[in-house]
Amino acid sequence: MNPITVLLAEDHQIVRAGLRTMLGGSPDFKVIGEAENGLQAVAMAASLCPDVVVMDISMPLLDGIEATRQILQHSAAAKVLVLTCHPDSSFIEQARAAGAAGYLTKDTATVLPDAIRGICRGAPFFSPGHSPLKIS
Repeated sequence: MNPITVLLAEDHQIVRAGLRTMLGGSPDFKVIGEAENGLQAVAMAASLCPDVVVMDISMPLLDGIEATRQILQHSAAAKVLVLTCHPDSSFIEQARAAGAAGYLTKDTATVLPDAIRGICRGAPFFSPGHSPLKIS
């Protein structure tokens, strides 16, 4: 079975490094790119065609919500999993409206591998303790 390809879109290098290390320990993931801003994430998603984009909301040049929207307009097969420090329901609603398949807060990031596997199987994934919104 081919590994799940992942693009990390996060403006903090130390967080990207931690995510890469977390996913790199499993043979079912392959990190194929890292973007440090929203515009770069959109461009890299178009050229690399990842299975999953792990997207921060607070990104320079183009926020993660709009970057998600643009990625999914051009790459319908990609899945976007938001990973952010914002637990607010308004951000969850905006991410879902943009097409995100899941939403994790960084304080629950230890479940990231399970979240990625879940959204690749077509199941929406939300941080433990957060009520998933109705899926449209």
